[in-house]
Amino acid sequence: MINTVSNRREFLQQCAMAAGALPFSGKIFAQAKPKKPNILFFLVDDMGWMDNSLYGSQYYETPNLKRLAQRGMMFTNAYAANPLCSPTRASILTGKFPARLKITAPAGHLKPMPNQPLLKDQGPPWQKIVWPRSKRFLPLAEFTLAEALKEVGYQTTFIGKWHLGHEAWWPKKQGFDINIAGGQYPGPPSYFSPYKIKTLPDGPKGEYLTDRLTDEAVKYLQRDRRDPFFLCFWHYAVHAPFQAKEEITRKYRQKKDPRGKQKCPIMGSMLQSMDESLGRILDTLDELKLANDTMIIFTSDNGGNMYSDVEGQTPTNNYPLRGGKATIYEGGTREPTVIVWPGVVKPNSSCDEVITSIDYYPTILDMLNLKPKPQQQFDGISIVPLLNGTSKLDREAIFCHFPHMTPATGNWPCVYVHRGDWKLIRFFHAADDDKHRYELYNLAEDISESNNLAAKLPEKVKQLDALIEQHLKDTGALVPKLNPRYDPNAKPPPRQKRPRKKPAGGKKN
Repeated sequence: MINTVSNRREFLQQCAMAAGALPFSGKIFAQAKPKKPNILFFLVDDMGWMDNSLYGSQYYETPNLKRLAQRGMMFTNAYAANPLCSPTRASILTGKFPARLKITAPAGHLKPMPNQPLLKDQGPPWQKIVWPRSKRFLPLAEFTLAEALKEVGYQTTFIGKWHLGHEAWWPKKQGFDINIAGGQYPGPPSYFSPYKIKTLPDGPKGEYLTDRLTDEAVKYLQRDRRDPFFLCFWHYAVHAPFQAKEEITRKYRQKKDPRGKQKCPIMGSMLQSMDESLGRILDTLDELKLANDTMIIFTSDNGGNMYSDVEGQTPTNNYPLRGGKATIYEGGTREPTVIVWPGVVKPNSSCDEVITSIDYYPTILDMLNLKPKPQQQFDGISIVPLLNGTSKLDREAIFCHFPHMTPATGNWPCVYVHRGDWKLIRFFHAADDDKHRYELYNLAEDISESNNLAAKLPEKVKQLDALIEQHLKDTGALVPKLNPRYDPNAKPPPRQKRPRKKPAGGKKN
């Protein structure tokens, strides 16, 4: 039986005492170890709940994620705050719902347009509903997690995908001392060098980006330092473009999923490269004797991609979860999540409590006995009581507001509330009479969201919809609305064909 340390001050004192007892080694970490724990946030892009062997895939191979789970706590009901990347990333750095931030779509690569209204009063007459737009950057006024940790002596480093605005809003403007590869890019221009990423020098031709970013992370961990580190290692993997190392891909071309669900060799290869990256990080922490002083958070920003085409297959399959990236169903927001906190979290443990990406910021402050700024507002709560095994969470529900239409996935603008075993989805103005349409699921009995109970349980719908309404009001969420200028007889103007761009060098494809 492993004893957990429920008093966080005691844990920090133990780290300091252990550091003082270490002999001089003459190696790279000759100084006393930091009194505060290091924090490593390992984020994967577009990795679904079932995109790994830890959660049950029999096609993908992720032994290092299993190895990580043996050191900490696996969460079976962990969620991203949004089914797309930029909103979830913003929620991690602020502890706020994307609805409050007005960042509800992955628009960080687009022209900022800070003075344009995000929701117009009316639209053209042929448009029945007026849709909101998403903010395209993380405002500098937000006091980010990196800024909070930097203020108390952490060295803050960002490596990987940012996608929270153009250069004026890049990581160094948001509290990070070091930025490697972070920019407005939604995905890398290429996974093979030359990368064409402004903040990452190209490597040798053909070098693989997942490996290169891991090299950078390893070199960073090996640096001589006196201060504790906060490292956001946020991979571009496994987001498009779907490019993998052929020597690994060949193995997956010979594999078959016994469940008959996951069939994409390139995704298998990309996930294995990501898992190998995690393994190298764990090896480095062990070799440098930093593992016992480092908290690790591993998670993803949204569900697995089930709409792109890769060699005639979708990139992945999230079954038994319904849907995937860019949908409001479980496949869009339920994420693989493991948290390691040596001396506090019981190794090889699991938790089925509901947590979400807005919780990480207040949790880290709590573990360090820090308080938010007087005017700072969190939507998330600390999950330290789960990590140290002292109690359950005192929270009524979590929410996900996604007011955008995504034709590729068939998603209609919507919002959900998840309370206990129940999940209610409101689809805005989706019924025949222009009222909202509802879907109600008992996730404990129906994880695949196949049995809509809304018609059978109208009182439950009414009860949960009241929570949705209050959430939208509390966060100032932008919601779709009926267009007062709508004319059912009006027709949109004919679409103009865009001129076809010539390929580089003026040659034909």
